[in-house]
Amino acid sequence: MHRLGQFVSHLTARVTPDEEATAHRILPGTAWPLFDGMPVADRRHGLDVARRLLERDIDDRELLAAALLHDAAKGRRLRLWHRVSGVVLARLAPSLLKRLASPDEGNRGRMWWIFLHHARLSAEAAREAGLSERAARFISGAVAAGEENLAAALHAADEAS
Repeated sequence: MHRLGQFVSHLTARVTPDEEATAHRILPGTAWPLFDGMPVADRRHGLDVARRLLERDIDDRELLAAALLHDAAKGRRLRLWHRVSGVVLARLAPSLLKRLASPDEGNRGRMWWIFLHHARLSAEAAREAGLSERAARFISGAVAAGEENLAAALHAADEAS
């Protein structure tokens, strides 16, 4: 049921000017183009993840920035059907998904590779856009010792959104 809700949310996603302004207050100016260039559904999702963290009184600016940009690599290249079938394949046939994936640009398997590696790719994009190494580690899941609780909160907020 949760995945169905995510699907509907993806199709009906909207972001208000006030929400855009909130994202811009959290992110460094160099990262605004990355956030603004994301599909509206990914911006909505990032804002929802950040909101869930704030509702838990987690007001760590770098973690919130990671929440906003954690899916940046999915971008406009990963269509809805890639996302839906990727989730299904990851759940039911993960080895098939890995076999289909290819890092080669222009290869049909490129979308599956992005799906599988979007956390690392999003972290790289965020770092290139001016986020700190710490924020990039939250995105990639390779957090420093002592920050596992914040990483777990980010993951839980992501899964709930």
